Amino acid sequence: MAVEEEGLRVFQSVKIKIGEAKNIPPYPGPNRMRDCYCTVNLDQEEVFRTKIVEKSLCPFYGEDFYCEIPRSFRHLSFYIFDRDVFRRDSSIGKVAVKKEDLQKYHGKDTWFQLQPVSADSEVQVSTERTPSFLINSCFVLECQGLPIVNGQCDPYAAVSLLGLSRKKATSRFFSFLFIPSGPNYTKRQFDVEEEDVDKLALRVDLWNASNLKFGDEFLGGVRVPLRVLGQAGVHDAWYFLQPRENGGKSVKVEDLGSLRLNIVYTEDHVFPSEHYTPLRDLLLDSANVEPVSASAAHTLGEVCREKQEAAIPLVRLFLHYGKIVPFISAIAHAEINRTQDPNTIFRGNSLTSKCIDETMKLAGMHYLQVTLKPIIDEICTEHKSCEIDPVKLKDLSENLRLYVDRIFNVITTSGVRCPTVMCDIFFSLRESAATRFQVDQDVRYTAVSSFIFLRFFAPAILSPNLFHLRPHHPDPATSRTLTLISKTIQTLGSLAKSKSANFKESYMAAFYDYFNEQKYADAVKNFLDLISTSGKWDQKSIETPIMLKEGFMIKRAQGRNRFGMKNFKKRWFRLTNHEFTYHKTKGEGALCSIPIENILAVERLEEESFKMKNMFQVIQPERALYIQANNCVEARDWIDILTKVSQCNRKRLSTYHPSAYLNGHWLCCKLSADSAPGCTPCTGGLPANIQLDVDGDRETERIYSLFSTYMTKLIKMQEACGSKSVYDGPEQEEYSSFVIDDPQETYKTLKQIISAVQTLEQQHTKYKRDKFKKTKIGSQEHPIGDKSFQCYIHQQSESSTYSI
Repeated sequence: MAVEEEGLRVFQSVKIKIGEAKNIPPYPGPNRMRDCYCTVNLDQEEVFRTKIVEKSLCPFYGEDFYCEIPRSFRHLSFYIFDRDVFRRDSSIGKVAVKKEDLQKYHGKDTWFQLQPVSADSEVQVSTERTPSFLINSCFVLECQGLPIVNGQCDPYAAVSLLGLSRKKATSRFFSFLFIPSGPNYTKRQFDVEEEDVDKLALRVDLWNASNLKFGDEFLGGVRVPLRVLGQAGVHDAWYFLQPRENGGKSVKVEDLGSLRLNIVYTEDHVFPSEHYTPLRDLLLDSANVEPVSASAAHTLGEVCREKQEAAIPLVRLFLHYGKIVPFISAIAHAEINRTQDPNTIFRGNSLTSKCIDETMKLAGMHYLQVTLKPIIDEICTEHKSCEIDPVKLKDLSENLRLYVDRIFNVITTSGVRCPTVMCDIFFSLRESAATRFQVDQDVRYTAVSSFIFLRFFAPAILSPNLFHLRPHHPDPATSRTLTLISKTIQTLGSLAKSKSANFKESYMAAFYDYFNEQKYADAVKNFLDLISTSGKWDQKSIETPIMLKEGFMIKRAQGRNRFGMKNFKKRWFRLTNHEFTYHKTKGEGALCSIPIENILAVERLEEESFKMKNMFQVIQPERALYIQANNCVEARDWIDILTKVSQCNRKRLSTYHPSAYLNGHWLCCKLSADSAPGCTPCTGGLPANIQLDVDGDRETERIYSLFSTYMTKLIKMQEACGSKSVYDGPEQEEYSSFVIDDPQETYKTLKQIISAVQTLEQQHTKYKRDKFKKTKIGSQEHPIGDKSFQCYIHQQSESSTYSI
């Protein structure tokens, strides 16, 4: 979800590796050990939580987290908590990185010192807005952007006039929208000498009313000296919420320990689509360029430091426009023709191999879940011993052998579910390899197995959390089991004839002897034949229900009973590849079941509908189900996965209502008929068989950014083209890193790339020049922020009497 900013869209994403914590202070008791977990927060909104590492003062997490950030934020924060079974979990320390400082740590493993956490110092809103000040009366109008704290948000404001002893007034308002003339409005009046005005300050504090015994939670506050109001009596400004002054006890930072993190924050500024037409057209025509090494897409792979950098946006762009198969076929064919030994085919980290890897991750994610997730879940929950130490091999290998057999069977019988785009790519690889190496009868299999087994199934088994098969990294014992399974499956898929050539460990070679039978090789070949035959498969084959996602959320009653109460209730939601259900609690029977084929659209619901954040709607033929997720990232995850499983439904809607139907009309378009067609285009229309929602302009912007970063290499590649054209002889060493088959055609492409990049560079320069528009905050200047808190002060007379 993009944030609109003066004619362009800004996309934010963050990729985090939470490594480990060290030297956590011991628990003040006889055991001294702690059960710690780490949370990731946007400001104070928790968006991710690691597993709990028990009984450790140096917990290792080793977890990766990626999310698109759907709103503006000020801090990316990390909290270490100690689990407490009987009371609220206690916070040990935190790391808070300002948004503007994230680039300092970009892609680097960094140890951060944990800082103390104080209730008074925690500001739980992104920004505060006070747009209009007129001196003598204060009205708190409304709040926006407040967080959900412990599952609820019941804010109130405390307004104080500070600076004179014994003369302090406070007014409290207890509704989500603060109504100035409501029943909770309180008036205080007192006289102030003119010369004392400069000593006064207006203080507005935000609190969350809590029903818990721990008391209300401080959200943040603002202090405004009255002198900033000036003679005109009008003050228009933005304010950031601040911590409470002198809040918290002093804690020695070095006593709290440290946390190792790797943070990659990306911000894409995307212009209207027409600005990208020249570069986008040049890229999408790459498959038609002869030779393909002279194309714009191949050139990007040549100049990038890592092929993965180029592969990610290229694959997403070509998938979006339905041109991924001809592009990969072209670059794969060229690479195969340059390969001399069939045993080394696709062994390197080339642009071709990285593009196929990325395509499988994107197009094949649902395929992985349906195929592997049930057995991976079982392995992770059963915790069976699978060690094959040589001494204990005879006694303990049975569990591992059974697991390998089951996983091998589910893989080799899953060919009919392999996504069409992957089948078409594998068909191209098989044909090119068989044509190039006609003597080798197995190359048509190894060209495909090197991807589907080595780079797809084996890594997913080894690290299921990275492929969304498990929420967290497995424990050490389970991880060991998955490593042994992954090695065996990888070797079976490679059709290895020698049992010992593929293992460094002798005990693995002995274990593999169980599978050294012709039936396993035949099963692999049949599977590879099936998935490398071009054509569209019937995706409606009967499948066992696979649980894809589950968790607690809040839903609004659907109104199936005409006279029933349409209230909000917390329910356990469960999504499989067959149905979407909700239950009173986990493990109980379904209160409602929605077949996947009945989901017509899944879209966000505007906050104004129910004055609630993080809401989305599941639209059915007769009604819509309104749901509130626990945070913005979770809401996006549910929308994405519900859209993916329902995207091929024949009756999917093209338009929807972004707001709810309340009080006899749609809030968005004001139409009175509850069956009125939608007023806004749906966002979830995805190409069949490719379960991915891609923004083509955003990917082109990322490619522009890469070309801009490596501009010096583009120029050097131009020089290499000139050198090759003039000097027809052995390749000069300084240009040997570039693949240039046709210097003239490559030079022509480079010239077009540089021209398109320079045009976009001019647009970015203009945007940066116009971006730094600021507005005054009292006597300071700050960039414009989000609306989150609004306060209005009105002058009634020119006397020295102040009313609050």
